[in-house]
Amino acid sequence: MIYLSYVISLIAVYGVLTISLNLSVGYTGILSLAQAAFMGIGAYSAAILLTQWGFNFFTTLLVGMAIAGLVSWGLAWATLRLKGDYYVIASFGFQIIIYNIFLNWIGLTRGPFGIRQIPPPEILGFSFRGPQRYALFTLGILALCLWVARRVGESPYGKVLRAIREDEAAAASLGKNVNRYKISIFTVTAMLASVGGALYASLITYIDPFTFTIHESIFILALVIIGGSGNVYGSVIGAAVLISLPEMLRFFDVPTAVASPIREILYGALMIIFLRLRPKGLLPERITSGVVR
Repeated sequence: MIYLSYVISLIAVYGVLTISLNLSVGYTGILSLAQAAFMGIGAYSAAILLTQWGFNFFTTLLVGMAIAGLVSWGLAWATLRLKGDYYVIASFGFQIIIYNIFLNWIGLTRGPFGIRQIPPPEILGFSFRGPQRYALFTLGILALCLWVARRVGESPYGKVLRAIREDEAAAASLGKNVNRYKISIFTVTAMLASVGGALYASLITYIDPFTFTIHESIFILALVIIGGSGNVYGSVIGAAVLISLPEMLRFFDVPTAVASPIREILYGALMIIFLRLRPKGLLPERITSGVVR
């Protein structure tokens, strides 16, 4: 039961991260490779404030969201005017910059030594310590993020995002400020990713820079593709599939040194299969009736 609670918590954490990226990739067509960077900002904000300053977990969430929002706004303002592959390369560069900050700013992040003994959330004297309590907590945060993403997607704002994804020139011809919409949704996705990072830090109780690499960004993108781009429920399904399937390797007599490469092979094989046979993912996008307003 303890292990099952841990897996459920991990699925919920990556569900939040996948929902955040889906708003950017699936709804707006902004292909970013920097999601792990914003996840890391949330994780390090929580870890530092909890272990060194004694902050409440929910306060660290707000601080992490504020930092991620500010950084993402600056990144979006500087790079979202780039098109296609050029923006992807820019987001990749930003991911490398943030990773190296985590790795080399030893005075703040402890560099490769990481931060240990990250405490669980507490509210009004009640602690979410323990796998089952934390699983319920992460599921609650996931449900909240899912509700927010759904409201965004079904609103007139969400319809404008889809219009931008399909044809920026057409959206601009309707009087929509394309850059403003792209900057705003990119900022929202970064803030949600920071929430996922904070949840991850308290779940694992230890973080280091090697968690927040480009490989992690690609993994989150794989969750979006397999779950269903443009469908927030697909994000949760994708996280459940790609987290639970590799975890099954623990029930077989597979050495640790072999299990990790097998997971990578499995992720790659699933990506190829879905892109070839079901490119819209497990839960394809559902277009609601209505016009862009």
